Amino acid sequence: MHRIDIPPVWLLGFVLLAWLQARFLSFGLSLEGGATDLLSGVLIGGGILIVVMAVVEFRRHQTTVIPHETPTALVQSGIYKYSRNPIYLADILILAGLVLRLDAVLSLILVPILVWLLERRFILPEEDRLRRTFRVGFARYERKTRRWI
Repeated sequence: MHRIDIPPVWLLGFVLLAWLQARFLSFGLSLEGGATDLLSGVLIGGGILIVVMAVVEFRRHQTTVIPHETPTALVQSGIYKYSRNPIYLADILILAGLVLRLDAVLSLILVPILVWLLERRFILPEEDRLRRTFRVGFARYERKTRRWI
């Protein structure tokens, strides 16, 4: 179960819900337009860029990117100087961008739901593991770097 209980699978499920809503339950609501297209592209592109930057830092420190595993290093460099959870932030940006791209207006509610799910299912357990593994180092990092931005 841990192999499929990962954020990309949840993100894909939420995108599928948004697609279904846009396709079958649009109720004539639309945000379609040039500004929406631009914003969706910026959100999706920004999310992808953040994921790449975060994964590069994990690889540089030779630690796991898998949420349910215990890391061997506390990554605090690169994008991790600005966010303790840049990959989850990227997931949120990508979902918001895809909801806009799909013109799934009612599915905008999925964005805060995904934030809640990521915090409860992944971030809080990960932070507990980091706290136990890196103790003082994580306490310092937690004080100086915000969870999201």
